Amino acid sequence: MADGGKMKGVEGSGEGTGHGEDMDEEAREELELALSLGRRGWHLPPVPVPPPAPALRWSMVFPAWDPDAAGSSRAAESVWDSPPVPPLRFRDMWRGGGADADAGGAREAEEHNNVEEEEGSEDGDRDLQNKRPKVGAFGEESSGVNASFFGYEAPHLHAFAEHDHLKLSHGPENELDFGLSLISNDGGNDIPRETNSHGVCDVERSGGTNAEDLEIRMDLSDDLLHLIFSFLCQKDLCRAGAACKQWQSASMHEDFWKYLKFENTRISLQNFVNICHRYQNVTNLNLSGVLSAESLVIEAITFLRHLKTLIMGKGQLGETFFQALAECPLLNTLTVSDASLGSGIQEVTVNHDGLHELQIVKCRALRVSIRCHQLRILSLRRTGMAHVSLNCPQLLELDFQSCHKLSDTAIRQAATACPLLASLDMSSCSCVTDETLREIANACQNLSVLDASNCPNISFESVKLPMLVDLRLSSCEGITSASMGAVCFSRILEALQLDNCSLLTSVSLDLPHLKNISLVHLRKFADLNLRSPVLSYIKVSRCSALRCVTITSNALKKLVLQKQESLCNLSLQCHNLIDVDLSDCESLTNEICKVLSDGGGCPMLRSLILDNCESLSVVELNNSSLVNLSLAGCRSMTFLKLACPKLQVVILDGCDHLERASFCPVGLESLNLGICPKLSVLRIEAPNMSILELKGCGVLSEASINCPCLISLDASFCRQFMDDSLSQTAEACPLIEHLILSSCLSIDVRGLSSLHCLQKLALLDLSYTFLMNLKPVFDSCLQLKVLKLSACKYLSDSSLEPLYREGALPMLVELDLSYSSIGQTAIEELLACCTNLVNVNLNGCTNLHELVCGSDYCRSGDMPIDAFPPDSAPDKTKEIRESSDCQLEVLNCTGCPNIKKVVIPSTANYLNLSKINLNLSANLKEVDLKCSNLYNLNLSNCNSLEILKLDCPRLANLQLLACTMLQEDELKSALSFCGALEILNVHSCPQV
Repeated sequence: MADGGKMKGVEGSGEGTGHGEDMDEEAREELELALSLGRRGWHLPPVPVPPPAPALRWSMVFPAWDPDAAGSSRAAESVWDSPPVPPLRFRDMWRGGGADADAGGAREAEEHNNVEEEEGSEDGDRDLQNKRPKVGAFGEESSGVNASFFGYEAPHLHAFAEHDHLKLSHGPENELDFGLSLISNDGGNDIPRETNSHGVCDVERSGGTNAEDLEIRMDLSDDLLHLIFSFLCQKDLCRAGAACKQWQSASMHEDFWKYLKFENTRISLQNFVNICHRYQNVTNLNLSGVLSAESLVIEAITFLRHLKTLIMGKGQLGETFFQALAECPLLNTLTVSDASLGSGIQEVTVNHDGLHELQIVKCRALRVSIRCHQLRILSLRRTGMAHVSLNCPQLLELDFQSCHKLSDTAIRQAATACPLLASLDMSSCSCVTDETLREIANACQNLSVLDASNCPNISFESVKLPMLVDLRLSSCEGITSASMGAVCFSRILEALQLDNCSLLTSVSLDLPHLKNISLVHLRKFADLNLRSPVLSYIKVSRCSALRCVTITSNALKKLVLQKQESLCNLSLQCHNLIDVDLSDCESLTNEICKVLSDGGGCPMLRSLILDNCESLSVVELNNSSLVNLSLAGCRSMTFLKLACPKLQVVILDGCDHLERASFCPVGLESLNLGICPKLSVLRIEAPNMSILELKGCGVLSEASINCPCLISLDASFCRQFMDDSLSQTAEACPLIEHLILSSCLSIDVRGLSSLHCLQKLALLDLSYTFLMNLKPVFDSCLQLKVLKLSACKYLSDSSLEPLYREGALPMLVELDLSYSSIGQTAIEELLACCTNLVNVNLNGCTNLHELVCGSDYCRSGDMPIDAFPPDSAPDKTKEIRESSDCQLEVLNCTGCPNIKKVVIPSTANYLNLSKINLNLSANLKEVDLKCSNLYNLNLSNCNSLEILKLDCPRLANLQLLACTMLQEDELKSALSFCGALEILNVHSCPQV
């Protein structure tokens, strides 16, 4: 390190001297810092070829920082251990070496002399001056500032190249890495002619290649560089300055060096003094964590005449340091953290007439005396001192937080010596008493902020602070309800914090300026009464004994009283209240509904959360502004009545005992009541509702649904849903498109007759019902596209005759007859005559024995003579049959136990059929398909399949899982006509 402005040499041998790598790192650091402050480069005397393994010594000249000694320099040597390595030329180091790096030292010395002779020519100088700085293909400068630092041939320079051009990549992260950015003290920016010429010669002679082809020109305007560099930190600025002369000049701009940040950085005394001398307009200096920071400041203080902010941290700061601060007349902010002040015996005095802010945080001192007549802010937080003396008549803010060693008398004397004091923090000073507070109140009439948290000896009962705005009394064991009288004396109080005051039982405050209050973890707190027109924030939490809350405010917008298990009475007069959260308030009664309805004091309420309020049994809300309501987990609620025309979201999860519900009127667009299994009576009036789900309301017997915009109604498993309810709903909701009445066992023909009101009905699900007559459906639902009759056991073949004989439901595209009792004749007629069907489901049809499509079975002599009505019926059927080709695309016959044969010839005209599913048809023996567009065929688990004939040129997926009877020859023959097959599953087919 430096001593007296000179840098000491660091020596080492190839064997090591006992210091090891630490000495080596310090030497490298000193070398790099000196290079960053060098004068036009650094120079070495000619170095002879070294012996095989000697100790390596580096000698270099560093500039003096004395401005009167321009052109002079002081020498310093840095020597460290290094293994013997071959010599490396300058251009080899910057271009990655190569074969030339292994040449002998004699040839290197000869080339070095030749280069020096060539550099003397004036023509070369003029040529160089007209060139722009150039950057090589790898970013290094071939004829710029880098060459100026290495204008010679030196052995072992590749040791630096391994560290990324003198950037010590293996060094600690907190080392100061200035690179090659800073110029000499004399301000010279010119690069030596010799070194420039040398660099150009090396480039032009390299490999016989044209240098211009290997270089990239980089020319950015100074304004653009200045803008870009303004985003860089000082370390990055130093690195950028090593790129070229233009970047070096830009990176040294004074605008970037007004704030010197050396936090946790190693820097020598000489280098620090040189930097301060170069940039004398520095306004901010950070030396936190720097070793010997005190000596650095003392030596360079004469140059820091413009310093305004100084940050120090760690280490020892003596009386000399604080005396030296007088040399900085503009200093207004001083921060000292985690340091030892003085010698531990004598008093430390801070005396500065211009200081405005002083922070001595987490320091160690015996006695501290501060005499700063202009000081406004003083913080002694967490400083372990036994005595403090203040002479700061202009002090406004004083912080004694966690000063455990300060006595009550010391705090009292210090605070009362500052008559203009406006903010005082003495939290965690356990010795403070009410007497100290009273004297401070008398001496500091303007005190507006007081933090006395964690002071167990104060009760605040006799303290009067009329100008108090912010009061914090958290964790004060002496605070009781009697203390609130003294708090009320502070009429302009805006913020109050009373957390963890274990003896506090009630708070009753009428303060016109109170804006926020915090009441957390008060075990005995039972009653809260607040009146303030500007009250905007209330925090009440973990007050298990709280029973009554009364709040009057015109500014409060959000009220959160979660998990107040004992809260039973709530009174609100808050005209701007928007959000209320009363989750887990188990003792709330039904009276809360009056408070939250119109006329209850919350006319602007939009969001209400009453989750897990288990004492609520009847909820009646009449609120014209409510938008969101959550009643999740209210298990005792049996009756719900909502008259909230703007209500858009309601959550009823866990309301298992709800029996009656009325939503008249509401603004809901969708509602799901399927989670209320005991709901029996329902009334809904919702002009905007489009989706209503009643799935699972098994005891719902009376429903009045008036939703003119309703599109989808799901009443699945509403077994007691009556015809009257369906008729009323159909009349009031004429826009219904999807109607699901699956398992609605009480629906009969009378209810279906009302479907004529639903002119847009497209999907009707009557699965699992006892219907026998579908004529009302055929007559009324002319726009029906999907009809689901799954498991309708009482439907006969004649029930579907209007479909295939009279052309009913001409828009029908999907028909589901799964698990029904429909016979084979009706199925064949449907497939033959209803050419508009696209998707047909016949899963589990026990009466289906064979499926032979495209036959004349319906016209054979086996048909009854009177099967067709006289005159028009046969002609109409024939007309339907011949009108167009079949549109069937998907045919599902999964699990048909009695089907034995499936034949679809080419004459069937099933040109669109793409998927057939015959899975689990155990008795199926023969499949003969000639479908030109069939893509997917599933015959898995058809254990009896023996005959397979396929003429399906586009078949891509064939599933034959567990077809145990299918022979290999039969499969080969079938596949010979399926040239597009991609997937074939013959798993568990033992014959294949």
